[in-house]
Amino acid sequence: MIETRFKIAMLVAVAIFASFPIMGILRGTQLPPIEPDLPEAPAADVRASGAEDTPVEETMVNIPAGPFMRGTLAGGFDEQPVKTIYLATYAIDKYEVTNHQYEAFVAATGHRKAGPPSRYAKNMVRMRGVNQPVVYVSWDDAEAYCKWKGKRLPTEAEWEKAMRGTDKRLWPWGNEIDPLASNWAVAKDGYEVAAPVGSFKRDVSPFGVADGAGNVIEWVADWYGENIYNDSADRNPAGPEFGTYKVLRGGGYTTSGTDVRVTSRSKMVPDFRDETIGFRCAVSGGFAEGKTQSVKGRKLTENRNSRE
Repeated sequence: MIETRFKIAMLVAVAIFASFPIMGILRGTQLPPIEPDLPEAPAADVRASGAEDTPVEETMVNIPAGPFMRGTLAGGFDEQPVKTIYLATYAIDKYEVTNHQYEAFVAATGHRKAGPPSRYAKNMVRMRGVNQPVVYVSWDDAEAYCKWKGKRLPTEAEWEKAMRGTDKRLWPWGNEIDPLASNWAVAKDGYEVAAPVGSFKRDVSPFGVADGAGNVIEWVADWYGENIYNDSADRNPAGPEFGTYKVLRGGGYTTSGTDVRVTSRSKMVPDFRDETIGFRCAVSGGFAEGKTQSVKGRKLTENRNSRE
């Protein structure tokens, strides 16, 4: 008798669970929430003009010696304390290193190509533009490229000063967040992935360095230290002597929230490669105002304001 009742109970339970899909169909499918309207800007107001298949000129911008305010109280714990840092003169790439430039390095040296594991290769179709920033490069790949060019990766402090200027701004264009000013994840800007470098006219620092708040996140030279701002020197700081993670700076096309602040710090193991991570290079020393000098056959440019 008990066995018969148990069988009946099991059959009833099976019938109830089996009915759930049918009940759902009868009630109709409930759609997921609709994505809220994102800001959308006319392309002419956001993007720079120019042919995307013509390689962009490789130029560097001189950053003069002097102090700047590093860090912010508006950020995370590792962005504090705010401190005046003095940096010697250096120059930094105006744009992130592009596919065209990196492919020349690969062809000349036999270094491995930029790219993901083969199972992800289909995702690279949209990332191969001549002037799109090179991605899927590790920290070691980035360092090797910069050395080949007679340059180096910028320090964390150099990157921040180049993007921030000397007036303590939180974004390259000022202190007000603007979802339409750079290539990141909270606006319909016409780019699903990284844009050709220099495409966003407002994402340019007071020194004239482009794409600090958007496009791709960038490797810099330093090992990551959560409390390094408390311990580092106030002149030309270079970060910890060793560590587990390398520092990444800037926002990328998948970034949202306030992570696009030019004070924001990220970290990753140095052998990591991803479609959101690229880099740019720097060199120590400067050049006379209004003059140019050769760096591996490339040109250094004088400072230019973002409103030129």
